[in-house]
Amino acid sequence: MFQHLLLPVDGSPLSESAFRQGIAFAHDAGAHVTALRVIPNFRTYAYQVEMLAGTHELYTREATRVAEDYLDTMAAEATAADVACDTVAVIHDHPYEAIIRTALAKGCDLIVMASHGRRGLQGVLIGSETQKVLTHSSIPVLVYR
Repeated sequence: MFQHLLLPVDGSPLSESAFRQGIAFAHDAGAHVTALRVIPNFRTYAYQVEMLAGTHELYTREATRVAEDYLDTMAAEATAADVACDTVAVIHDHPYEAIIRTALAKGCDLIVMASHGRRGLQGVLIGSETQKVLTHSSIPVLVYR
């Protein structure tokens, strides 16, 4: 039924648990997966532009390297479970948009992701990326809680 799963991970234990559940699901379905790490965009405030020289480039380079190293460990877990795994690291202001765009670009037919369960005022103020993906995605989403 499902042939290509997108597994977004943010480094939290809950997202890693959802990743492992997605790997088990993919193994049983004979599907392959793409692991995605969304890197927050560089943000800083300074009153002198000279203070920022090189900082954005350094941040981008280092954040991408850290994300790719992390994704390599996730891909190794998938490979150990006999599941083919691609990895993608993207810099984006809105993780839910990056998740949906990556799923569409990679031809994924299911997104498997965790929900941190933010509710009430915290949910309103911080927002739930999972809820945003559920709201805006035309691709089915399996939520692991």
